[in-house]
Amino acid sequence: MAISLKALVEKRSNKVIFIESDNDFVDVLFSFLTIPMGTIIRLACKHSVPLEIGCIKNLYASVENADKRLFQTEGCREMLLRPRNGVQSHCENLKLKINNGDCKNFKLKINNGDPTRYFLCSKDCIRRNKLFSHYKDVLCECGEPMNREISLSVGKLKSSSPSNGGVFCKGLTRFIISDDFEVMPPVNSAVSSFLTKVGVTDANSTDEMTLNVGFDEVLNLLICSFVSKTPLTDILLKHKPEPNLNSKGVTQGICFKGQTAGETMNEEKNISINLMVSKSKKIICYAEAGEDFVNLLFSFLTVPLGFILKEMQDSSSSTKGCIDQLYKSVQDLDEHYLKSNYHKEILLSPKLYPGFGDENHLLGIEGASYYYAYYWSGDGYQEILTNDKTLIPYNMTAIPLKLKYCKSLGNYKSDAGFLSRPAMFTITDSLMIRPISPLFGVSVLNELKVQFADIEMQTVQVGKEEALRLLVTSFLCDSALTSVFLSHIK
Repeated sequence: MAISLKALVEKRSNKVIFIESDNDFVDVLFSFLTIPMGTIIRLACKHSVPLEIGCIKNLYASVENADKRLFQTEGCREMLLRPRNGVQSHCENLKLKINNGDCKNFKLKINNGDPTRYFLCSKDCIRRNKLFSHYKDVLCECGEPMNREISLSVGKLKSSSPSNGGVFCKGLTRFIISDDFEVMPPVNSAVSSFLTKVGVTDANSTDEMTLNVGFDEVLNLLICSFVSKTPLTDILLKHKPEPNLNSKGVTQGICFKGQTAGETMNEEKNISINLMVSKSKKIICYAEAGEDFVNLLFSFLTVPLGFILKEMQDSSSSTKGCIDQLYKSVQDLDEHYLKSNYHKEILLSPKLYPGFGDENHLLGIEGASYYYAYYWSGDGYQEILTNDKTLIPYNMTAIPLKLKYCKSLGNYKSDAGFLSRPAMFTITDSLMIRPISPLFGVSVLNELKVQFADIEMQTVQVGKEEALRLLVTSFLCDSALTSVFLSHIK
């Protein structure tokens, strides 16, 4: 399957000026914001363009290489390596979908390769216990098996019209997309202003081309947007992405108020960690911390891309590529072109899949909600299960549901974290994580050429503010601990 696009190309430089498309392609671009970071890293595993997104990829490698016995269950490990999308039911309707797929077929599957299924309790207790499960026969709180299967309702409850089609954008809506992922309505004023901005004054200097975009091109566009300001030219016209000469300056864009080791950024003290600081080099060589801090770091893999871009905007940070331009386009796009305020919200503030966070998540990111409702109709008793509350008619009561036993088939609480307790770990400045080992600590110091006498241990507290800064910094640079705990405004 492919999407056909019309492109305006500059003849002399053979670069894309903009492409014109309907909502199908823009829906695919906007879906990038909902994809968890662990999925992006996994899909980019064998990509020809290096995935240059700071050091968050080291967290993924740490999970891959870790002993399975460090995790509560194998399911906990799989949640990090193959995280689910909080709006996966929406993304199933994309014309081209890469979300939660694998590197070969990109099909939307749950962790064990089977289609996602939904089960309710066999006993009529849903109003009291408010639970659903992805697995048959998991025991409900009432003690009965959850074996009553129900289909997920996606856009089936309201009359569909051309204006209500699409996934995030209204159906049959047209857009223009610049080479750096700015999405605009194709009105003459916007097009004229854009052409003036990019310096195109002569129509004879341009050509129109028809381009077909398939699964490979969509994945390549996503990965290329992290490193290039011209992903459409690079991928669709087969240009090689040019290296960003200012890549070392990206960390300077992280405008956080600095913290000196030993101080705290806020009064609330949540997680205590020990930092091994080089006094002469002014860097953090590594940290030693318990499973609560590592659970926080590993949870970065379950966070949707759009949530990180949202926090980057709040901190005035920027990427080497243009993926943040895509986020800004959603912000600036008139809601008239989107299906609803709800659809704009799930792109600008995407949520975790149910059960992937915990009640005290330091990042402050919410979990997605599922709703149940039922009614009598001429056809008899009708049930609705959906994660889009706007699909439920106004005269029906929506019951919010919780996912039962997401992390395993066993009796584990969803807020218990991914790792077994207790455990201690060594975390490098670039977020490589190993079970605590003096030998590993020595090897890190040798690699950094730091003497033992130059090391000073400092203890810091990590709360919500520090957690968010670590998330953004891990996305932007390869020295996360130093950038968050020792850097000052430059």
